[in-house]
This record gives sequence, structure tokens and C-alpha cells, in this order.
Amino acid sequence: MAQSIIDLLNKGIEANKTDKCLHGNLIYLPSQGSLVISGDIHGHRRNFEKIKTYADLGNNPLRHLILQEIIHGGPQDEEGDCISYKTLFDAVDYKVRFPHRVHFIMGNHDTAFITDSEVMKDGKEMNRSLCAAIRREFQEDSTSIELSMCEFLMSQPLAAICPNRIWISHSLPNTYSIDKFDPSIIDKELQSEDLLKNGSVYLLTWGRKFSKESIQKMSEYFDADIFILAHQPQPNGWAKPYENLIIFTSDHDHGCLIEIELSTTYTTDEIINHIRPLASIA
Repeated sequence: MAQSIIDLLNKGIEANKTDKCLHGNLIYLPSQGSLVISGDIHGHRRNFEKIKTYADLGNNPLRHLILQEIIHGGPQDEEGDCISYKTLFDAVDYKVRFPHRVHFIMGNHDTAFITDSEVMKDGKEMNRSLCAAIRREFQEDSTSIELSMCEFLMSQPLAAICPNRIWISHSLPNTYSIDKFDPSIIDKELQSEDLLKNGSVYLLTWGRKFSKESIQKMSEYFDADIFILAHQPQPNGWAKPYENLIIFTSDHDHGCLIEIELSTTYTTDEIINHIRPLASIA
């Protein structure tokens, strides 16, 4: 069983690296078709299944799907430890089935797992909990599973951009750290130090405090008009902190997805009209 999981993760790594939409560390979506965007999933299996049901990629050949932050949260094993790796394996399988239309983007919990850094969620250190569950299930093969997971998470792109100038990433750099951020990270080969605190991947995935000025600077950096982010908890599913910024999530009962047409130009309010509560999906 362990070897089949390792083989799946290796196929997922290859699918990430050979994605036809990938240039550097950025997914460039095509100018036709539609895009379904998920926020943080955090092991929420029911919502992940609803996202797949809604996307229905098998019957919608011009539709793309963005997934992010699969690990840390959701169901627990008999010892109370995190088994979100099971949802990750299912998500990787979906990527392997649709290698050029399912796109992962890197989140802060991914960087924490890769760098073995502490990350808290609901009062629990999630890496310790996740690894305990992996070791309990896979025993002597657990180290190989964890290494393959790290390699898969490291192979994820950093962001996606649509031809209608909509940018999707897990987060953006904080206002106070924006001058430390190197936008060329989108193009260069990632190094482990990029994921450590104050590295550009860290800054891109962990930011929580923005301003109109910092969003404008990001707009200039990335040649984008509207930003769709996740990362920050949204009790009601989504929020519009600034005119050109939407933050949403998919990891609880009020979680959402967003669907847009890639050939259509939107205002932020028009995108809000395309937010779909996951609870409404059978």
C-alpha cells in the first residue's frame, strides 16, 4: 500500500511539473473555458467531494480547477491525530486524472510541512499531529511517505493568472514586508530557503495584513487587476476587504467556491455574484 501511495505522489509531481499551463512557478490559464477556484480545504473531505462534483471535469473539457491547502484539519484518527493526508492523496489522484486542468497552488501550511516548521490550527500543532497519524498507519514506511509528500508539495506552482487579469494565490506579502519580497520568485527555480521565514515564498503564502497601497504594488508586480486569495479565516465564507480583493475559504460549513469564465472581464462585485456556497451543492 505504501508503495502505491509513493507512486501516486511521484505521478502527481510529474503532472505538476509538466502541466501545459505552467510557466516558471505560475499557472497561465487559457482564454477559453471556465475556472473553478477552491479556497483552503484543510482535510474537509465533504467539501472536497462537492468541489469535484461541481467542477465535473469529465463532462466539461474546457473547465479548469484550482486546489489549495489540502492538509491540516478535518477528520482525525482514533488517537485524535490529523488524517488530512488521505484527502491530499485523493486530490493528487484527481490531478493525475486531469493533469492539465487540475492545478495546485502552494499554501502556508504546505510550506510549514516542507520545512518542518510549527503551525497551529485549533490549538494543535498540525505537523506533529499529521506525522503521528502517518506513522501510525504506515509504520516503517512513514518516512518515505512523508518525504514523497514534501516533494509533491514542493512541486506545486505558487499562483495562477487568468487572461482577464485575475490573479489567484494563497495570499500576498504583508504591507510591512512587501519590500523584502522578490517578485522574480514567480519565474525562478525554488530553493528551500525561499520557504523559510522572510523568504519570498514564505512572504507570498503567509501574509495577512494588506493595504490599498500594497495591493496596488502587487497589481503592478503581477500585471493583474483583481486578486482572489484564501489563507485568512472567513466565518461567512468570503469577504471583500478592498475594491480589487476577494478572500474566501472552502474548509467549513459556510465554505464557498468561485467559478468564472476565462474569456469574460469582471469587476470584483461581478465575481462575488459567482461565489457558490458549498452547502448548496448536492
